[in-house]
Amino acid sequence: MKRSFVGLVAGTAVLALTITACGSSSSDTPAAAGAATATSAADLGGMDKLVEAAKAEGELNVIALPHDWANYGEILDAFKKKYGLKVNEANPEGSSQDEINAVKQLKGQTRAPDVVDLGGAFAISAAKDGLLAPYKVATFGDIADTQKDPEGNWVNDYGGFISIGYDASKVTVPPTSFADLKKPEYKGKVALNGDPTKAGAAYAGVYAAALANGGSFDDIKPGVQYFADLKKSGNFIPVQASAATVESGQTPITLDWDYLQAGYSAKLKGKVDWKIAVPTDGVYSNYYSQGISKSAPHPAAARLWQEFLFSDEGQNLYLKGLSRPVRLPKMTEAGTVDKALLAALPVVSGDVKFPTTAQDDAAKKIIADEWAKALG
Repeated sequence: MKRSFVGLVAGTAVLALTITACGSSSSDTPAAAGAATATSAADLGGMDKLVEAAKAEGELNVIALPHDWANYGEILDAFKKKYGLKVNEANPEGSSQDEINAVKQLKGQTRAPDVVDLGGAFAISAAKDGLLAPYKVATFGDIADTQKDPEGNWVNDYGGFISIGYDASKVTVPPTSFADLKKPEYKGKVALNGDPTKAGAAYAGVYAAALANGGSFDDIKPGVQYFADLKKSGNFIPVQASAATVESGQTPITLDWDYLQAGYSAKLKGKVDWKIAVPTDGVYSNYYSQGISKSAPHPAAARLWQEFLFSDEGQNLYLKGLSRPVRLPKMTEAGTVDKALLAALPVVSGDVKFPTTAQDDAAKKIIADEWAKALG
């Protein structure tokens, strides 16, 4: 989707679960009877009725939400405190594809995901496959048409820039571009956050590399070739970057979203001198998307979770995690954004553009077809 950052201050998901015995779904309860098909809180009689139905269900199943990713730890705690629901968290380190797999494989079970948090290309695929339920939050009108499915099957929620993070104690010459990462002094040091055929962050890293190496939104192949060459030279290591690998020294240089890099820096303060730079030759930004599983076992709680995330409170909590909430332009205009948090975002200059849906679809297919062959 072509998405605009107008008004933004730029800067800065479960392994396929083994199926066990099925249980009855919470959507069978009277309180949730209308929630499974509700396309807005109004369909249930308003927010108070939605809250009532969610509390009757009593719990929410989330998946692939690391606590240090976009401030999800605090977001989850705030939601539980506000509504008193139990939140069941499945495989925090899972990828977007893992989330989709879980929705398919656990359908009909009480432990199936209620909601998903997906990379944009994966959200589009999930909607096309009929896995997501249309729902429009109360603030749906604040979100640009280019940042949401018109029926609300998926809605962008927070975004960031692909950046280079590095341990300043181990990397004495700071890399500031994809071209720099080819240098021999970075041998055995460069990692992505996962497999780009499954993980949105890694997919974005390949797209950014393509833009830095003669590619475009219509041509991601130079990005695949870049990593093939980087692996051949010994610079690229096939290790999924995380706070743990950064702390251990296993991944002294990572390509990841800037807000995740900022999270590593904060979490490891005093242990690792973690620095961040947005590459000068491959500026790539995009959003993650929220969706409700069409077969959610707790459909009212799922919809309440969406309402919370897209409220001023939820959006400011994303901002606290140094990601850019999708409603930031409207909140800035309305004066509801936390100005101190906004001022903490690092500035990225230049015209920020985004791939269209068709370009994302084509790029994802190329990655699926060529990544494993190119990387060996």
